[in-house]
Amino acid sequence: MNGEIRDREIRVISSSGEMLGVMSPREALRLAEEENLDLVKISPNAVPPVCKIMDWGKFKFEQAKKAKENRKNQKIVELKEVQLSMTIDVGDLNVKAKQARKFLEAGNKVKVSIRLRGRQMAHSSIAKDVMTGFYESLKDVAAIEKPMNMEGRNIIMILAPAAKK
Repeated sequence: MNGEIRDREIRVISSSGEMLGVMSPREALRLAEEENLDLVKISPNAVPPVCKIMDWGKFKFEQAKKAKENRKNQKIVELKEVQLSMTIDVGDLNVKAKQARKFLEAGNKVKVSIRLRGRQMAHSSIAKDVMTGFYESLKDVAAIEKPMNMEGRNIIMILAPAAKK
């Protein structure tokens, strides 16, 4: 920027966007100072480097404003958890499915887990059937992101919101 540009010659673009040609940095700086603006190197790797006459403070302000707007519009996806048991009854399963449906419709991912206790480890196929039934009740709003698998004494599956058609 300004006096820090050390190249022998630079290609200069005016504040209105028109090409002024190749000149020395001293001459370009003089043109920028006549307009009360700054000379900023925008493409240092080009041959010769490209510099533009612009208001540096205004440019930085607008960049910060765009970055703030982008952060504001960004949606943070949370991972919600629904815990089931392998002996869950139909009514309770429907309540859990209704809660998971709310999470998915709000755009969050849902981790469904079943903890197997004691002798239940020997009958993990029943727990997998419960998990499959749970997914079947949410099939219209959910897609399986991570299929069900055993992690220690837990069976875990992650559901993501289904792509809208």
